[in-house]
Amino acid sequence: MKYLSAPLLAALLAFAPMATWAQDLIDKGFVAGWNVMVDPQMGNGCLIQNIYEDLSVVRIGYDAEHNRGYFVVFNKAWGQIDKGKTYDMTFDLDGQTFDAKATGFYLGKVPGAGVFFDDRSFVEAIAKHKVMTVFGQAGAKVMAIDLTGSGKAIEYARKCQAASGS
Repeated sequence: MKYLSAPLLAALLAFAPMATWAQDLIDKGFVAGWNVMVDPQMGNGCLIQNIYEDLSVVRIGYDAEHNRGYFVVFNKAWGQIDKGKTYDMTFDLDGQTFDAKATGFYLGKVPGAGVFFDDRSFVEAIAKHKVMTVFGQAGAKVMAIDLTGSGKAIEYARKCQAASGS
């Protein structure tokens, strides 16, 4: 999966209906192909976000209100996902697998699934790998996410979080 260039991403966020995805987020810059932002709805937790060619939006961030990390993917093409319902998922990072319970979310009318975690090894694993493959409840591949640049962006997000005092 390819990610969008910074100018194309800026145009998409400015003019497309999905611009609401950036609503309420505070921009902190663009690092290694990822946007670094602060989300007031997550206790001013810092996050990195990328939008891909298929218009999937991936966020990896910190929920400062509950002292935990999160990973969430939104995509209009996914169809019906029930908000608040849990789904079994597996994440594969170059052969290293993580089983998780994902929760259904919506950003406006766009469905998504997110995983909250307390174990820092998951985000550290993301930072060290190039591709994350996501498998759904039936073990079927849902998508592969290009993680290029995520390590550098996660490092910047950690500095953002430290600067906020949490």
